[in-house]
Amino acid sequence: MKTLFHLCRILGLTSLFLLSARADDVNAVIAKARAAVGSEAAVTALKSVHYAGTLETMALNEKGESKEVKVAIEIIFQKPYQQRIVATSDDKIEITALDDYEGWQREQDPKDSARWRMTLLGKDQIKRLRANTWENLAFYRGIARSGGRVEDLGVMTVDGKVCRKLSFIHDDGIVFLRSFEQNSGRLILTETESGVQIREQDEIVAGRLKFPRKIITETRLGDGKLQTVTITFDKITVNETFADSLFEVPPMSR
Repeated sequence: MKTLFHLCRILGLTSLFLLSARADDVNAVIAKARAAVGSEAAVTALKSVHYAGTLETMALNEKGESKEVKVAIEIIFQKPYQQRIVATSDDKIEITALDDYEGWQREQDPKDSARWRMTLLGKDQIKRLRANTWENLAFYRGIARSGGRVEDLGVMTVDGKVCRKLSFIHDDGIVFLRSFEQNSGRLILTETESGVQIREQDEIVAGRLKFPRKIITETRLGDGKLQTVTITFDKITVNETFADSLFEVPPMSR
């Protein structure tokens, strides 16, 4: 019995050691990924990001014909959990916003300010927006403080590059799988739990941090077709201070 007890103690200590070693390994991957974006001081100092650019995709018109769609887009992320996206096309202005635990979406006719509708977002939508805000501001570190965790999925080849793949799990059904190039720490591919793939191209430097100039999202639709959405940023600024009124739920009567 003493021998068995001694063996169990050894195995227990070994398991703790392996878990600790793996956590240190994940932390090293995250540190390298953050360094690929900018200095630790610049990453830590980030409070907000403001993007402006154009979204392009293909959509079907009323005749079922494929047509190119271009939309002006403005995106704001502000710590801790504020987000605002404004998409403006010829026939619609769509605003989606998060203010901590409240979220809303408003659609308005750009030619007639009296024609609009607003929807309050549900719990699951708000959870996803909070996760998305964290992903865009935290740069991979500190997910445990918001109730999430990181899992190490090991080394694999992605787009011809040897990568370390980490799974950032915010909640059931809200997962970001990120593949970082093993040598440089550069982000190669982001995937979601639903199979959406997100790649970044080129870069814009703002506030001594490297941001993607172009984001390409590929989604496999129910009919098997691949939908591609490309966002190209013309301008990125950091650490502006945005008024809470931009994110707060507006009066329903307005």
